[in-house]
Amino acid sequence: MRMVPSSFAHRIAVSSLFPQDQVGMKEPIRIGFLAPLTGPVSSWGLPGLNGCRLWEDWLNRAGGMLIGGRRYPVQLVPFDCGYEPERALEGARHLVLSEKVALLMMLGGDTFTPLRSFLSDSRVLTSTLLPSDLSPDTRYLIAPSETHPIFNVTGVDWIARHRPDLRRVALCSQRDALGLPSLATYRAAFEAAGIEIVKEVIYDPEESDAAGIVQPMIDSGPDLLCWCTSHTPHVHAMTEYAFGAGFGGAMLSCTFDNYQRLVARTSAEFMEGSVFQFPDFDDPKLAKKAFFFNRPSTFFREYNARYPESWSAVSWEYVAILDIWHAAVEKVGSVHPASVLATMKQMDRVTHAFGPARWWGETIFGIDNVLIGDWPVVTLREGKARIAEFGSIPGWLERHEELLKHHMEALGQLWQQRLETGGQSTGLAARGAAFS
Repeated sequence: MRMVPSSFAHRIAVSSLFPQDQVGMKEPIRIGFLAPLTGPVSSWGLPGLNGCRLWEDWLNRAGGMLIGGRRYPVQLVPFDCGYEPERALEGARHLVLSEKVALLMMLGGDTFTPLRSFLSDSRVLTSTLLPSDLSPDTRYLIAPSETHPIFNVTGVDWIARHRPDLRRVALCSQRDALGLPSLATYRAAFEAAGIEIVKEVIYDPEESDAAGIVQPMIDSGPDLLCWCTSHTPHVHAMTEYAFGAGFGGAMLSCTFDNYQRLVARTSAEFMEGSVFQFPDFDDPKLAKKAFFFNRPSTFFREYNARYPESWSAVSWEYVAILDIWHAAVEKVGSVHPASVLATMKQMDRVTHAFGPARWWGETIFGIDNVLIGDWPVVTLREGKARIAEFGSIPGWLERHEELLKHHMEALGQLWQQRLETGGQSTGLAARGAAFS
């Protein structure tokens, strides 16, 4: 079986040139969106729902989803769990049992843990943005979009090749289910790149003393400061502290969400060359990439017009999941979870967010339900995010997978270790409180 790597946007553009003579159905295909839409973690949910609304509108304007020769409208059914585990379980029961959703999209993390048995028993196809939710018993849970923290290796690899002057790094990470896997990944990436770690600070996710975190890092004399996957308020506070302290080296972070604010509060010169992993979608290099949107700049423009000042990494990540799921549904001609999942896994070529990808994950997550492919390395140039290159995650893993496994095990982040200890909280609920 082979999947033609065209995007849904491209397919509907082509289909609009021909008569729409298939019988239209009134009953919609429902898609559940279970995520925090209000509260301190809403920035990881609401922008994603915004992006999915665009996807829903585009697909329905093109006639809907083609299944077995008939077109069905799609309907997003959101449920605000506020990042509360009990509320998430209530939402999952409602969406699966009452709304009969064909796909359940989640942020994951702390809100997935209480749902593990229910979703496994229900056999509903569920997506997460946190691959650390995966284990061998989560057969119907997939991470086809966000490959955190594995994609972070591409930024370090790029630095090693293009910034050989950066030989000493100080890094920090919060002690939670986002921070510790990220720390393990950066440890492995720096070791593979031959970059010396001169200082490491692990802090509580509710920590609000930027000086206490950053000053010891600066005192160690690094060429590079790495924030790992610190939450956005921490990234901003720590970056601003480094600026005020006169740090003159480079910076690396998984994300620099709302980097425009950081540029304004520090300077374009200070932020110049900072490396992270999430591009703006008006980047010229996306227009030349085999990409899951045929028109990423159009999506970026329409998103910002409809939902100004809310663009973030999750604005497109949930949409990337929808596109992969949609392609499998139309190929198999069914929304049955087992059939769709089997189709996804049997395709010899799947189009991931940034091009061709393959399923992976057994070594770290116990199951090959993570899609890995190329991932962009982004740098700031004159105050604007620009893609430097698309780094190959599979290529790095072919050389260093055992090294990654070693560092994951050292921090207790392999799937069997997490299940034995009951797992770590992601600390997401605290991310809006610190540095507020």
